[in-house]
Amino acid sequence: MGAIDQVINFITSGSIGGIPPLVLMFIPFVIGLIIGYLAHKMLKIAIIAAIILVVVAYFGFFGLSLGALKGIADTYGPIAIQYGVLLMGILPLGLGLIAGFVIGFVLS
Repeated sequence: MGAIDQVINFITSGSIGGIPPLVLMFIPFVIGLIIGYLAHKMLKIAIIAAIILVVVAYFGFFGLSLGALKGIADTYGPIAIQYGVLLMGILPLGLGLIAGFVIGFVLS
């Protein structure tokens, strides 16, 4: 229990660059709330855009191939994983962001 007491003591009484750690943990949570809320609202638009894209590709106005999609995934997939690992590397802040995202997504 000594380690938990030290962490709680640091969170409540310490400072990082003059800013209390509790504030630094709260900021990513609020950002996560905002991002989650906006993602939920934009999901409707993304679904409609995907349906329109599939219909346009079906009628031949736009070329949509699985090879091109695989190329995009091969190009940008590792970058997305790298940023995810970076986010989880700063675990307390990353968990606050993820918790805020989930709560913002569900409550919108």
